[in-house]
Amino acid sequence: ESNMADTAQPNPAMSAGALAAVANMVTNAKDSFNKSGGQEVLSSVSNSIPQGTKDYINQAKSKIFNRDQLRPISVFFGIGEENAFYVEKTPSLVVSRINHNLAFFYMNYILLTAVLFILTLVISPGAIIGIGLLGVAWMSVIRATSEGSVQVSGITITQKQASIAMAVLSGFVLVKVLSHVFWWTLGSSGCIVAAHAFMRDASMHKDEGDKIEMTGDVTFTDAGEDASFLNPQSDNVV
Repeated sequence: ESNMADTAQPNPAMSAGALAAVANMVTNAKDSFNKSGGQEVLSSVSNSIPQGTKDYINQAKSKIFNRDQLRPISVFFGIGEENAFYVEKTPSLVVSRINHNLAFFYMNYILLTAVLFILTLVISPGAIIGIGLLGVAWMSVIRATSEGSVQVSGITITQKQASIAMAVLSGFVLVKVLSHVFWWTLGSSGCIVAAHAFMRDASMHKDEGDKIEMTGDVTFTDAGEDASFLNPQSDNVV
C-alpha cells in the first residue's frame, strides 16, 4: 500500500526535469519557427483578418481584461472590514450578492483560475511533455511547408491544409493530455469562486463604479465660502 501511495504522489524531481526538457524544446522550436518563416505565416494570417474585426477584438479584450478591474487583496478578502464574510439567509439578497461579486471580482476569479491551472500543470509532467511534443510537431509542419506545400506519398498538401489538420489534431491531443488538469482546475476554482461569491459581503463597494474623479481648482465668487450652494442650511438659520 505504501508503494501505491508513493506512486500516486507527484515526483518534484520528475516535474523539474520535465519543465527543463520542455523549456529546451520550446527554445529550439522557437528558433526553428523563426528560421522556417513562421513569423511571415503569422503576419499573413493577421493581415487577412479585417481591420474591423481586429478593432472589435482589441476593444473587447481591453474592456474584459482591464487591470483596473483587478481588486486588491485587502478588498478581495475584506481585510479591515467588519463582517466581511457571513452567510446571508434572505434568498433575494443572496442572489444580489452573488451577481455583484461575480461582476466586481471577475478579474480576481480569472487570475485565481489561471494560477490553479499553472500549478496543476507544473505537477503534471505528462501534460508538460505532451504540450512540448505538440509544439515540436507544429514546428516540423511549418518547416516542411515553408515553401507553400509538401509532397506526401505523391500527394501535394498545402500549408493551409496541413495547418488545418494540425489544428484538429492539436484539439484532440490537448483534450486528451489536459483533460485531468482542466477538470481539476475547473472543479477546484469553481468551488472557491462559489464559496467566495456566496460568503463575501462586498456591499460597501457597490458604488465603486459610480465614482467620479474631480480635479482642478475651486474658484469662489464674491460670496466666498458662504455661498448658498455650499451651505444649503444657512437660509434656514434665523
